[in-house]
Amino acid sequence: MINLTVLNEQNAPEESRGVLAQVRQKFGFVPNMLGTMAHAPTLLKTYLTVSSIFEQGTLNPVEQQVVLLSVSAQNGCGYCVAAHTVIAGMVQAPQDVVDAIRAGSPIADPKLEALRRFTADVVEKRGFPGKDSVNGFLAAGYSKEQVLEVLVGVGMKTISNYTNHLAETPLDAAFARAEWQPVEAAVR
Repeated sequence: MINLTVLNEQNAPEESRGVLAQVRQKFGFVPNMLGTMAHAPTLLKTYLTVSSIFEQGTLNPVEQQVVLLSVSAQNGCGYCVAAHTVIAGMVQAPQDVVDAIRAGSPIADPKLEALRRFTADVVEKRGFPGKDSVNGFLAAGYSKEQVLEVLVGVGMKTISNYTNHLAETPLDAAFARAEWQPVEAAVR
């Protein structure tokens, strides 16, 4: 859609260079998505700040990945589904949970399924999830605070999903084994 080269610490705008250097130091490489975001330093900084804040919430790392994968699958973002599939493995998310989200199928674990369903409903209905979805989320053992924490993950992934859609961000070699294409009709 828009032709954006993937930037690095040498060719990015000055405001993005230090941020990309920190990313490389933390991850060992600069993911293409962040190199693309570097064209707009405010976008890059916003995404990384929101990501850091989301990680500090009360959802555990597996639950966080369920949210991020669910948003990305719902939005049809192949880049983010692939990246978060790899990251989910790093935080030891059960493979059947990751596979279900990638396939657009229900998760066997009822609590994680309530989280997936609520997250997908928030995305699909643009912030107007159904009462059953909210009640199911709360009945599964999540709190009202966590209802709002899910919104942080939804906002974060919406930023990255839309960036990748507009820029057609190429998938990194680190995520290539988890390449993903949207399923026709994801489970809601």
